[in-house]
Amino acid sequence: MMDIAFRKAGSLKAHPDESSLGFGTIFTDYMFNMDYSPDKGWHNPRIEPYGPIEMEPSTMVLHYGQAIFEGLKAYRTDSGGIQLFRPKDNIARLNRSGHRLCMPALDEGFILEALIELLKIEKDWVPGAPGTSLYIRPTIIATDPYIGLRSSNTYRFFIILSPVGAYYPEGFNPVKIWVTSQYVRAVRGGVGEAKTAGNYAASLYASDLAHKEGYTQVMWLDGVELKYVEEVGSMNIFFVIGDELITPMLNGSILSGVTRDSVLQMAQSWGMKVSERKIAIDEVYAAQEKGELKEVFGSGTAAVISPVGHIKFDGREITIGDGGVGPVSARLFKELMDIQYGRAEDRFGWTLPVA
Repeated sequence: MMDIAFRKAGSLKAHPDESSLGFGTIFTDYMFNMDYSPDKGWHNPRIEPYGPIEMEPSTMVLHYGQAIFEGLKAYRTDSGGIQLFRPKDNIARLNRSGHRLCMPALDEGFILEALIELLKIEKDWVPGAPGTSLYIRPTIIATDPYIGLRSSNTYRFFIILSPVGAYYPEGFNPVKIWVTSQYVRAVRGGVGEAKTAGNYAASLYASDLAHKEGYTQVMWLDGVELKYVEEVGSMNIFFVIGDELITPMLNGSILSGVTRDSVLQMAQSWGMKVSERKIAIDEVYAAQEKGELKEVFGSGTAAVISPVGHIKFDGREITIGDGGVGPVSARLFKELMDIQYGRAEDRFGWTLPVA
C-alpha cells in the first residue's frame, strides 16, 4: 500500500446549519487526490485542502467526456459513530465503469483505505440531524492536454465530500414522473451501464422539459423500440403489480444500482415475489386499468427510496394507488435507513464502521 500524504489547510470552514441542508452545494475542508501516468501507474496519493483543479484548456475530459464517478454516503449513527453502506460495491462499480471508458483500474482495497482516512479527518462534517448524511463523490477524469480522439494516458482520481439533506425537496413524499417517448438516455452496447458523465448530459434536455411540465424526473424507455421501461433520471425504478415486485432487468443500458440490489435482497428476504425482467410502459398502464398497479418507486443512493405518486405518458397521467406512499415503499425506506444509521441489526453485512 502507498503512503497517503497530508497537507493541512490554513483555515477551516464554518459548518452549516444541519436543519437546512440541501444537496450537493456545500463541500468539506479536505479532498483526496491521486494521479495516473503510464510510467508510474497510480501515484502521489494525498489528502489536501478542497480547492480548484488546474488544467489546460486542451485537457481531454473537457472535449471528449472521459469521466466517471460514484456516489455513496457516510452516516452518523445514534451512538455517534460513523459508518458506510456497501462501499466495496461502489468502488467495484467505479472500476467497471473505468474499464468501459478505457481507464486504468484502481486498487479497490487502497481506495477504501484512502476513503476511510479522509473520513476520519473530516468526521466532524458528518451531520447528525435526522435524514442527513455525508455524500461521497469519487471521480476519475482524463487529464492529457491533447485535442485528438483517443483515450487519455493520464488521469486524476479524487474524492470530495458534501454534507446533505434530502435529495428531493419533496423529501419522502411521492414525486411526479414524466415518461418520454421522444428522447433516449442510452442504448444497449453503449455506456448506459457505466456511471459516466455523458449519460447525465444526455438526460438534461428531457429533464428540463419534464420540470417545465411540473414533473420531478424523467422515466426513460429503451433506446431501440421506445417501449420498455429502463430507469428514471437518478434512480432505478420498481413496480408493485399484484403481489409481485418488478424492476427492469440489467441489459447493458441500465445502471446496476447498489440500492437497487439492496431492495431486491431485502424484498426477497421478506418472502416477496421479485422479478427482474422487461416491463413495457403499456404493461404498467394496463395494470393500472385492471387495478393491479399497487406502487411505483425509485431507488438510489441520493434519495434511497422515492415513492412515485403520478406518471404521465403520451398525454395521459395516472395516479398510483391513492397518490400517497405505499406499504412496500414505506417498509423498504424504514428498514434500509435503520440499517444505514445503525438503528437496526445489519443482517446482510452491508455496513462498515469507520469512526
